[in-house]
Amino acid sequence: MKFNLLARAAFAALLLVFAAAPAALAQEEEGTAVVLDEPVVQVNNDVVMLSQLRSELKTFKEALIKGRGISEAEADAEIAKRQPEIIFNLITEALLLQKGKDISGLSDRIEAEVNREMLRVCKAQNLPTLERCEEAMRGEGLSPEEIRQTLRAQFTKQAVFQQEVDAKIYYSFTDADLQKYHTEHRDKFQSVTLSEIFLSTAGRKPEEVGAKAAQLVAQARAGTDFGALAEANSEREVSGELVAKKTKGRIEDNGKPRWFLVSDLASVSQKIADAVKPLKANQITDPVQTDEGYVIYKVHERDDAFNENQVRGEMLRDGGRLERERAAYVATLRKDAYIKPADKYKEAIQPLLDKDQPATASKDAGDKNSKDKKPQKQ
Repeated sequence: MKFNLLARAAFAALLLVFAAAPAALAQEEEGTAVVLDEPVVQVNNDVVMLSQLRSELKTFKEALIKGRGISEAEADAEIAKRQPEIIFNLITEALLLQKGKDISGLSDRIEAEVNREMLRVCKAQNLPTLERCEEAMRGEGLSPEEIRQTLRAQFTKQAVFQQEVDAKIYYSFTDADLQKYHTEHRDKFQSVTLSEIFLSTAGRKPEEVGAKAAQLVAQARAGTDFGALAEANSEREVSGELVAKKTKGRIEDNGKPRWFLVSDLASVSQKIADAVKPLKANQITDPVQTDEGYVIYKVHERDDAFNENQVRGEMLRDGGRLERERAAYVATLRKDAYIKPADKYKEAIQPLLDKDQPATASKDAGDKNSKDKKPQKQ
């Protein structure tokens, strides 16, 4: 059983994160010694190695070339400029993984999550057991353990953030905070379930399509079944993962009417959001002209009720708060850690580490960070 191209690409992307070169010296042209591995920076009792840094740089280079369409020379120049930042990120990752080891029971939960993710991918390849799946991976030149290690790192970092940062903010809001935010941002919590009639203007005169749309709206408002009108007239083509079906005129996802936050409709079309926003259940929009044609929506259900979890989640993300709090948390981890760059990397890394020190710190705070602290016990 072979893995399809999508699965192989996914696993290959995972492997790039932790791929490492052999720790040794190689002989290049004319016997010149080339260092393949060496310490870059000590982080408490762990060490970020050159092989790990090279793997990150390789992944970043591929992303630059594919994402920006730049040349290898341009990518190399960008990498040279960003290398200190990438090392800095590896330090942060090491600290988060160390923190994950300190959280009681987290390792077992992460391992279970890794197994579920591995099994999910394997079942998609019609391989029902992990044993058969891992055997197939090896046959395709993939390393199951390296894939598992990558997943462990991803899930651990996320779990640390969720427990140490996200949850503490999420549960810090009082009832008064929640009610006030809901009242002041009511638009964010209005949801609707919609059905659609779509009329294309491709190859037609827009005014004629618009007139037909207006006629359909009049029929629907006069009592004609909206689903029957949609089945007879809607022209949405079936494409993509979420398909618009003619069945009963409803935009469906796995056979159910589509649910939207009214505020999210604006990301699709401000015209549609404005048309839907004032409607109550069972009301119908006027025809809305889009780039592709005209759409008509019927609101099946509308929910403006207060939902505590929804409000907490919105407050957590509002104004970039979550990102700022996570950044502050990892800055604290770095400040409290023993971080000692290797001599050849110190000049590049130390200025970034010094930013974690208090504003009143002396100019030799960087040296204090690397010399005075002792590695934490694992």
